[in-house]
Amino acid sequence: MTVRWEAFLDQVRERGEYGTPEEAERAARVVLALLGAHLVGDVRTALAARLPETLALVLLNPLQAAEPLSPERFVRAAAAWIEGATEQTALWDTGAVLSTAADAAGDDLMDRVLFQLPPGYDLLFGRPDPGHRP
Repeated sequence: MTVRWEAFLDQVRERGEYGTPEEAERAARVVLALLGAHLVGDVRTALAARLPETLALVLLNPLQAAEPLSPERFVRAAAAWIEGATEQTALWDTGAVLSTAADAAGDDLMDRVLFQLPPGYDLLFGRPDPGHRP
């Protein structure tokens, strides 16, 4: 089931403690564009189907990545694309957006998404693997 635009951004805004909906939208667009470059095939399509249409299009037309980024490099890339962001704020932005996307996706799809990503992304999505020790 697709999440409504307002509901998705409200959740990102709350989790990211943004002052305006525009800040939440900017973070969502950047993080989902970066994520889209790391997902392929039916997993990317299935996740897009759970997102509001505007953000689904962002996920389906991603920024290009030459190689899969580690979680740390993913956050650094987000910091580079989000105006005024630092690595600390980009980590916050990434967590706010990806945890909201994870809620929209559900557990089964999230297992498939995380399978396509390098180790450590479970933490960015706010879903630490029970067997994972930091």
